[in-house]
Amino acid sequence: MPELPEVETIKEALNKSICGAKINSVLVNNRSFREKIPEDFESITKNTTITKIWRLAKYAILNLSNGYSIIWHFGMSGKVKILSENTSVYEKHDHVIFQTSKGVVIFNDTRRFGLISYCKTNELMKHHLFSEIGIDPFDKNFDVQYLASKLKNKKTPIKISLLDQKIVSGIGNIYASEALYKAQISPLRETSSLTLDEIENLIKAIQFTLEKAIKAGGSTLRDYKKPDGSMGYFQNEHCVYNKTGQRCPNCVCDLNSTSGIVKITQGGRSTFYCSTLQK
Repeated sequence: MPELPEVETIKEALNKSICGAKINSVLVNNRSFREKIPEDFESITKNTTITKIWRLAKYAILNLSNGYSIIWHFGMSGKVKILSENTSVYEKHDHVIFQTSKGVVIFNDTRRFGLISYCKTNELMKHHLFSEIGIDPFDKNFDVQYLASKLKNKKTPIKISLLDQKIVSGIGNIYASEALYKAQISPLRETSSLTLDEIENLIKAIQFTLEKAIKAGGSTLRDYKKPDGSMGYFQNEHCVYNKTGQRCPNCVCDLNSTSGIVKITQGGRSTFYCSTLQK
């Protein structure tokens, strides 16, 4: 967490609040994140204008007027807070503070699994974080031909393949389970066993699930909140995720014999599915 819908929600909030703003100052209270914040981060970003804010996989990218871009990953517990007015009062774990001409943006990260760095904008796709990144689920080239070519020789379960960021970027654990349910494909299926029709159905399910989650502001399970402090509510629309033993929305099974939605572990991550509907 956050996954693609949560990052998209944060990105849109940043766009509305600070795109076009000048960064007047940057305060870094702690550099020890997943990767250490560069020592010259403040000097690179200060007195620049934010010209564009967009999402790349699970990262927010802030293009700056000096030819550099801020790379921002929110980690497991990271929160972005947007204040309309400048302030000198900060909370515990407010590690990075951007004072801009349109207000204040604060990165609060309790566990510091997030990341803030920079690189030259025209070299972004060469950066080690993105040099092998897969296609975005909303890219026009994310089609049956592309996905079939990536899956045809893989023997791993399809759920594991959907989490492979070299194949398709941005899909995380929650939305892989939900999309597979929508497509009625078992997460245990060997990836290469999917037919072209099933792959087409899966692509539609992935896009449908992500679009629905974005409209809901993402899923709040533990730490995630939108920049205005409110929670996403897509967790209220989960069909299988975190619903062990319950009926799925399209339930046709006898709970006494199937025990409802099943929880298993794949690749160290929890997977939830309906063993009756998903084949």
